[in-house]
Amino acid sequence: MTAEERRAQDEEIRRDFPLIYNHPETAYLDNSATTQKPRSVIERERAYYEEENANPLRGLYALSVRATEEYEEARELVRSFINARSPEEIIFTRNATESLNLLGYAWCSAFLHAGDEILITVMEHHSNLIPWQQAAARTGAVLKYLEPDEEGRITEEAFLASLTEKTKLVSMTQLSNVLGVRNDIRRFAAIAHERGITFIADGAQSVPHVPVDVRDLDVDFLAFSGHKMLGPMGIGVLYGKKEILEKMPPFLFGGEMIEYVTREGATWAELPHKFEAGTVNAAGAIGLGEAVRYYQKIGWDVILEREEHLSEYLYRKLSAVPHLNLTGPRDGKAHHGIFTFTIDGVHPHDIAAILDADGVDIRAGHHCAQPLMKFLGTPSTVRASISFYNTEKEIDRLAASLSNVRAEMGYQD
Repeated sequence: MTAEERRAQDEEIRRDFPLIYNHPETAYLDNSATTQKPRSVIERERAYYEEENANPLRGLYALSVRATEEYEEARELVRSFINARSPEEIIFTRNATESLNLLGYAWCSAFLHAGDEILITVMEHHSNLIPWQQAAARTGAVLKYLEPDEEGRITEEAFLASLTEKTKLVSMTQLSNVLGVRNDIRRFAAIAHERGITFIADGAQSVPHVPVDVRDLDVDFLAFSGHKMLGPMGIGVLYGKKEILEKMPPFLFGGEMIEYVTREGATWAELPHKFEAGTVNAAGAIGLGEAVRYYQKIGWDVILEREEHLSEYLYRKLSAVPHLNLTGPRDGKAHHGIFTFTIDGVHPHDIAAILDADGVDIRAGHHCAQPLMKFLGTPSTVRASISFYNTEKEIDRLAASLSNVRAEMGYQD
């Protein structure tokens, strides 16, 4: 693609995103935290409240029936997006965090016992770490950590060495929110299943950036958030194999998740409603469905090409900044658009403040991954993360601002 063709493509895509298109003074590079929303998603959610708003699943009148149909259509769009077998395997939650907490309670209540082992990696987001700490404390199970190699990769040899006869569960991110590395979930799940071990994938960072086929990966569960994949905040997804979900108790109790209630007890609704207690976030689910439609409109071929190009471009620009120390792989593509780094002698929060003054939005801190920060030997880093709607021009602005950081802090380089 020529430079002129890429600029034309930049313009065409960015027109779909009101916040970044209407505010060219801002370079938004915090996409791992949340993505911007295309106009179609914003308008679809607004249209629900203006034209379709009713409590779905409960009313027999036309408006409620329509709300129910739109809500279930969103579920089908998500099912198709990740290639689940059935809409019953798609549970709407608030976010990936709630999805993983649901498993930390409901799966563990049904299947985890004292002395069993849970295996996670040291690179996990706190959302895929704390639920397992709590489950281990509650049940008497043992939580074990798998460490990456010097480039942040989990090797098959290390994975095999960490499994024992007591391992009952593996929960692992598919794409690290700090290092950007992509774990071989398909291979690790196959190894786990050969030993009768349940496998959970945290897809919060992967689902927005790479095609995810749950049947091909053969994971037992996959959790992800809508707001990281162009959708609204407050809507998330838990995919689970139907045969396992049916054996798990509900996570929350109340309206809609019941089949029948007496003074003495209750029976539960069928999947997926057993895990969707109370009034659901219909507008959020419908907005997420619209985000799926937008992905389909742009196409994975365009998304992957743009993000791979931008990842390599960002890697080259960061590598050229004096005194900048990049964590993770020594290959731009292997970062999958997520780059964390430090600058000699400057606190990450100061770097973020200087960049903010230059109109560049990045993240500074421990990125909800404090055990990984300790493993890396630093309390915090700066993170720049891209999406397909970003441009080379925004990356140039980031690099220029970073090159001036030490001078701003009084260093004479």
